[in-house]
Amino acid sequence: MAELRRDPVLMVGEGWDAYRLLDSGHGRKFESYGPYRFIRPEPQAMWSPRLEEWDAHGEFVPGSDEDGGGRWQFFVSVPEEGWPLSYGEARFTAQCTPFRHLGFFPDMAPVWGWMGEQLDGREDAETLNLFGYTGVGSLALSRYGRVTHVDASKKSVTQARENAALSGMEDRPIRWLVDDAEKFTAREVRRERRYDGIILDPPKFGRGPGNEVWRLESGLPGLVGDCRRLLDADSKFLFLTVYAVRMSSLALAGLLQEVFAGLPGVIEHGDLAVAETGEGARLLPTAIFARWSNPG
Repeated sequence: MAELRRDPVLMVGEGWDAYRLLDSGHGRKFESYGPYRFIRPEPQAMWSPRLEEWDAHGEFVPGSDEDGGGRWQFFVSVPEEGWPLSYGEARFTAQCTPFRHLGFFPDMAPVWGWMGEQLDGREDAETLNLFGYTGVGSLALSRYGRVTHVDASKKSVTQARENAALSGMEDRPIRWLVDDAEKFTAREVRRERRYDGIILDPPKFGRGPGNEVWRLESGLPGLVGDCRRLLDADSKFLFLTVYAVRMSSLALAGLLQEVFAGLPGVIEHGDLAVAETGEGARLLPTAIFARWSNPG
């Protein structure tokens, strides 16, 4: 029976050559993405900035409502088509999107590293990336075997394929699927498929390619239940991240404890965070997570 560890875990991204969290405070964060520096909203940065000035190339100005919206304001020219960055062997395009993101989530770097530790030495693993976005996680997983990448956005999957080409990984065994995560996972259960590992990064709200409506609080228990049916006692991990919700990581862990009761292994939960660079650096929390691992 999977053991629930109650003490929370902190997974910290330290940044790398292509990405740095330079400073944060007053509800904003200041980051470098390769040669460009940007300011974006960050409600959890409730402290004061360390630096006196933020010399940015652009800033995302949020809309007036809580549900999002806003626009980019550029102080110098920034390539609209994006620019290449790298993480390990993966190369990908960073781009200022209308949703304030830059085309990938740098706080996921320690998650990619953790998944690699679970699959260390494997070249035949079968893994599933739900809500896979632009594919950087799928590229990181592909060194261990076959990956099934699922996202409801055709644009995101197209970008993921382009990132694979940019990385010289077009021949990696990755299935790129534009599909609704709930429906796809349910079909995989009926097909009696199994996976060695699953990562899922669901949004708070979203729509599938057929205009299916996704709401995290109502949809997550069933989705996690179907993911469990795709895993067995020889599988290695499931990693679940959740952003921008009024929810504790302990709640996510409680869900996994119930669903994974019949499997061995360990259930852990906690926060993802990114470390600032420089003197007096702080940790900026970005998301909560729960994970199941089976080291045996």
